Amino acid sequence: MKTFAIGREQRIPALGLGTWKLVGEDAYQAVTTAISVGYRHFDCARIYANESDVGRALSDSCRSGMVQRDDLWVTSKLWNDCHRPEHVKPALQRTLTDLQLDYLDLYLMHWPVALRHGQELPESGDDFVSLEEVPLESTWSAMEDCLREGLCRNLGVSNFSRQKIQQLIDGGTVKPAMDQVESHPLLQQNELLEYCLQQNMLMTAYSPLGSADRPERLRKTGDPVLLENIRITEIADKYRIAPAQVLIAWAINRGTIVIPKSASQQHLEQNFAAANIVLDSEDMQAIAALDEHYRIIDGKFWEMPGSGYTAAELWNE
Repeated sequence: MKTFAIGREQRIPALGLGTWKLVGEDAYQAVTTAISVGYRHFDCARIYANESDVGRALSDSCRSGMVQRDDLWVTSKLWNDCHRPEHVKPALQRTLTDLQLDYLDLYLMHWPVALRHGQELPESGDDFVSLEEVPLESTWSAMEDCLREGLCRNLGVSNFSRQKIQQLIDGGTVKPAMDQVESHPLLQQNELLEYCLQQNMLMTAYSPLGSADRPERLRKTGDPVLLENIRITEIADKYRIAPAQVLIAWAINRGTIVIPKSASQQHLEQNFAAANIVLDSEDMQAIAALDEHYRIIDGKFWEMPGSGYTAAELWNE
């Protein structure tokens, strides 16, 4: 498995299992099966409401001798209702308890959006807190304290633009090690990737297969189906592999980490094998030409009247 250097002499596997949309026993079985297949990188978040199930799978796998904690890379994320500094450490401690871990390998600020404490999903604009009231830098400072206490080994962000990352770099003492963002051939994020590399940061691609099973509230009329893209299917036929494997191989070949979600053993094995597939330069160029800057997770769900947040300001576009 290809790995990338991160932090102080650490390495993160290029392929991980995304756990968004895995629920209950499905989450437990998916993680357990993934470990048996060879996965060692797991991407979690409190808002996914499955960290206790993921934690059971990790703990049982370690207890059985299938894997050791030091072999695992576990990422989780701070949710939007815990941006106030006094809420950051308790949120991380709750995640550690649920995951049955003593530390995280990577802790991310999930969105540059703040909500009232205890309001997991907003129902109206009144549920939001402005970034003037709770600046991103103050949240980041509290996360830095968690790093110093050994509750996590690396810090990063998710859904952050270049401008917002720079804001943390300028106002903090620890540089983010990761930006996790939507990325796939229709939204390649080339400028952001270049910026991350300049800052000695890594980029993780979420929804790398197009998130065809995303919730209805995140769907838009006319959304493209990435796995059915004609160029992707042609390349898949050329290599005699699945379209999903083309997408995973492309992401890793270009230097990003990728976290596709899957529950079936067949797809877990298929995705795992894709990490070793090398696409030739002609195919990499053909995929590069597909970029439309098309966001599937466009952030417009934060645009409630009175929220003070807009998608344009979120992405600085």
